[in-house]
Amino acid sequence: MSNILELNEVSKVYGRKQALQNVSLHIAPGRVVGLLGSNGSGKSTLMKLVAGLLHPASGSIQVTGKRVGLETKSLVSFMPDHPLTEKWMRVRDAIAYYRDFYADFDEEKAQEMLEFMSLGKDERVSHLSKGMNERLQLTLALSRKAKLYLLDEPIGGVDPVARGKILDAIVKFYDEDSSLIISTHLVNDIERIFDEVIFIREGKLVMHEEVEAIRLKHGKSVDEMFKEVFAE
Repeated sequence: MSNILELNEVSKVYGRKQALQNVSLHIAPGRVVGLLGSNGSGKSTLMKLVAGLLHPASGSIQVTGKRVGLETKSLVSFMPDHPLTEKWMRVRDAIAYYRDFYADFDEEKAQEMLEFMSLGKDERVSHLSKGMNERLQLTLALSRKAKLYLLDEPIGGVDPVARGKILDAIVKFYDEDSSLIISTHLVNDIERIFDEVIFIREGKLVMHEEVEAIRLKHGKSVDEMFKEVFAE
């Protein structure tokens, strides 16, 4: 089966800052991938490039064999690190907004996720806690019938109980024919759901490894490996 995602020698520059430098990787279907690095390492830039929100300075990006562009918009569901909902909305308005905006939005799945997340349709978005808001954003992102899901810091600033619920929801509701990339620096809390991890540092890919291989070859958890690689 062909890869869900392929990056070949991808670079991105902002002014004088090299945000990404010659990054090449591929991800097969049915994988939950951790995109790991400290703040400013290039994680969000990589995700925005794959989502088609930014253009690379050089190199190529393909999703299911198609070059990133208009054609891949329907293949990629991106949950950025800030809410896409408006403060005036209730939960039901957010669902309706996504249903109208995305032809691939599965409202039945969204309703199932809302129940799992203990989110009421009449709740105001502006009154939701950080954790509940993250649950809503995740519901919106995962309810699209995409091939690649990109979740940027989905548990950032969320209390441990809410983190557990969000991770359980990711495992329960993501489509196994697709793949899912999760960027985070909270490695210890989330590594249990990863099949493989990508370490990115100062815009360079420094490791792309199966989680099981890290444990077998290095005798370390992903978190331990992360701390070793990113120690100054």
